[in-house]
Amino acid sequence: MNAKELRQGLARLDRRVRQTQQIEKLNQVLERILPTNGFYANKLAGRLASAPSYVRSPDELLELPYTFKTELQQNFQPGVISNDQGAILPANLTYDLDRYVRYHQTSGTSGRPLVVMDTAEDWQWWSDAWQFVLDAAAIEKGDRAVLAFSFGPFIGFWSAFDALVQRGVMAIPAGGLSSIGRLQLLRTTAADTVFCTPSYALHLAEVGREHQLVVGDLPIKKIVVAGEPGGSVPAIRESIESSWQAKLIDHCGASEVGPWGFNSPDGTGLFINEHHFIAEFRSIERDAPATEGELSELVLSSLGRLGAPVIRYRTGDLVRPIFQHDYDNTWVYLKGGVLGRVDDMLIIRGVNIFPSSVEQILRSFPEVVEYRMTALKQGHLDFLKIEVEDRLEQPLRIAQELQIRLNLKVEVAAVPIGSLPRFEMKGRRFQDLRHANQ
Repeated sequence: MNAKELRQGLARLDRRVRQTQQIEKLNQVLERILPTNGFYANKLAGRLASAPSYVRSPDELLELPYTFKTELQQNFQPGVISNDQGAILPANLTYDLDRYVRYHQTSGTSGRPLVVMDTAEDWQWWSDAWQFVLDAAAIEKGDRAVLAFSFGPFIGFWSAFDALVQRGVMAIPAGGLSSIGRLQLLRTTAADTVFCTPSYALHLAEVGREHQLVVGDLPIKKIVVAGEPGGSVPAIRESIESSWQAKLIDHCGASEVGPWGFNSPDGTGLFINEHHFIAEFRSIERDAPATEGELSELVLSSLGRLGAPVIRYRTGDLVRPIFQHDYDNTWVYLKGGVLGRVDDMLIIRGVNIFPSSVEQILRSFPEVVEYRMTALKQGHLDFLKIEVEDRLEQPLRIAQELQIRLNLKVEVAAVPIGSLPRFEMKGRRFQDLRHANQ
């Protein structure tokens, strides 16, 4: 049995067998990080049984406290100060600093950047988890992949790069290049795969049109995306695949957690990598474990990242878990992928609005190049304003479609093509200004 067949077998295990294995692996993590990991030694004090079976069942895991990002940003190491960008060392480090070989920062889209650090062993764990994503993308030895991101401190596709190299793929960095330079690199290297965000895939197609370079004529067969909820949104997926004449593969992860999800074969959602993570789903409505298909927040525990572990980490990602499905594995399926962020969920005049739902509608108009959505307050009432770069300059038709599908009146205004920001990494198309002057 080769490595790929072994990974396929892991994804087909009976759920009860898998849960037993997950608890065993969690206990192995706890045995190795306690007591040197001061964060979890303090957090879990008095809540665990004795070694080696600290946690004896999935139900006992539910009794442990959640971990929040704000806690990781509280530095418990005296004498270590923040860097110039305001990022600080995470509180959940297990070892002395000289044990760590990788240093990255979160993008800072939801507050102050958080430093994430990995040992050599942890970085191999990242690469092992990425192999499941590469399997889903059917990327094999001998392929050529261009990674179209900045290669800065944001973790981005750094781990994907090393996972590709380990697989025998030619990994081609495109940091420091302009968008047209990256398109030319795709052409000159005859790459068959590109890694980027959904936003940037759309932007590259737009830049190509401006320079009479049709991205669909490039030899790209696969586009692996991450960083935004768009990869499993049908309208965005269809737009990217149509422009590039290539298959889109979605992937999800987080700097402080790891690469936890990958595309279903039909592209309608994500599987959670339950070999490397324990997944829980916290109902948004009931603050209790979610039922089948219920809107919930994803909670993850890592099973192998010893240098910076997370246990019951509240990711902030909104998902709908499907436990019973017809796919050829037994891992939890997230219908529609990541639907948005808990912090981004809006209630406008009694209507629940998710930015990803709005984007799904906007991307159904092929003439919409870019957009920006702003939540504002008019007197005592909230309202939503959307600026669109619309080649037809007919915002009324967009406003009408939004009202029909959202049951909400939305102000839509056309702005000049090229006037709105473009994004290489995570898009920042939504801003909430309802409390800006309070």
